[in-house]
Amino acid sequence: MSEVAGAAETVEHRYAHGQERPLGSFLALMGAYGATTGAGALLVRRRGGPPERLAPSDLALLAVTTHKLARLVAKDPVTSPLRAPFTRFEGQSGEAEIAESVEGTGFRKAVGELLTCPFCLGQWIATALTFGFVLAPKPTRWACTAFTALTISDFLQLAYAAAEQAQAQIGKASD
Repeated sequence: MSEVAGAAETVEHRYAHGQERPLGSFLALMGAYGATTGAGALLVRRRGGPPERLAPSDLALLAVTTHKLARLVAKDPVTSPLRAPFTRFEGQSGEAEIAESVEGTGFRKAVGELLTCPFCLGQWIATALTFGFVLAPKPTRWACTAFTALTISDFLQLAYAAAEQAQAQIGKASD
C-alpha cells in the first residue's frame, strides 16, 4: 500500500509544478460523485428505469436551472456562507456576484475549487436535477420553472440597466 501512496505522491508532485493541486482530494470528490450517481441509478432502475427521453421543454428547464443554480452557489453574495470555510472574499466581480480565492490545502482546497466554479458545479447540479425529473418530476419541474423565471428576470434586469446606460450616453452626447 505504501508503494501505491508513494507513486501517487510522486505523480501529484510532478503534475503540480510546485503548486498545491490536491489530486487525491479531487479523486475523493469524483468518487463521491460516482457513488452518489450510481446509487441514484440503482434507485431509478428499481422504480422501473428512466424515461426514454426528456421532453424538450424539460431539457430547457433543466439547462437554465442548472446554469442559474451553479451561478447562485458559486458567485452569489447570499450563498457566501457556504463557501466561506473554503474561500476568502476578494471583492465584487459583476452584477450581484463576488470574487473569492480558494484557501487551504487538501480536501478543503478541493471543495473550495468545486464551490467557486460554476462550470464544475454544473455537472453535479445537472445530475441531481436529472434524477429529480425521473424520480419526482412534478416538484422538480415546478422548482425548475421558478429558477428559469428568475434567470429570465436577471437577463431583463441587465438589459434594462444597459438600456438606461445607453440612454444616458445619448443624453450626454447631445448636450
